[in-house]
Amino acid sequence: MRRDQLGEAAAGLFWFAIAGFIGFLVDVGVLYLLKGSLGVYGARVASFLCAAFSTWLFNRAVTFRSRRSGHSAAKELGIYLALMAVGGSVNYGVFALLVSKVLLAARHPELGVAAGSIAGMGVNLLTSRFLLFRFRHE
Repeated sequence: MRRDQLGEAAAGLFWFAIAGFIGFLVDVGVLYLLKGSLGVYGARVASFLCAAFSTWLFNRAVTFRSRRSGHSAAKELGIYLALMAVGGSVNYGVFALLVSKVLLAARHPELGVAAGSIAGMGVNLLTSRFLLFRFRHE
């Protein structure tokens, strides 16, 4: 890998992590807002969708600003959500496992959200970079 490619990859990872942190805050905020009415599992589905939307906005504008998907914004969002569902299934699986099996995570669901977010991040980064935002925009 060339030095400029390495720098681009490092910057992309940094900004993707920032997007993930923003998504985490949205995720936990919506989870706590809705868990009383939807239960922790239903609220987690809604919170994940809100987090995915916020990360798409950030990644589109910042992380992958020099790359394009070649699709309209609406279609790109649909594809992004579908791709994030793959990472999201890993994310949700880790969350559900921890909340159902670990007392500390059951008492503090944000720990399950954090662990799930980290587990799904690698999948999400790879699918975003190599499947969706794959075209260079000069």
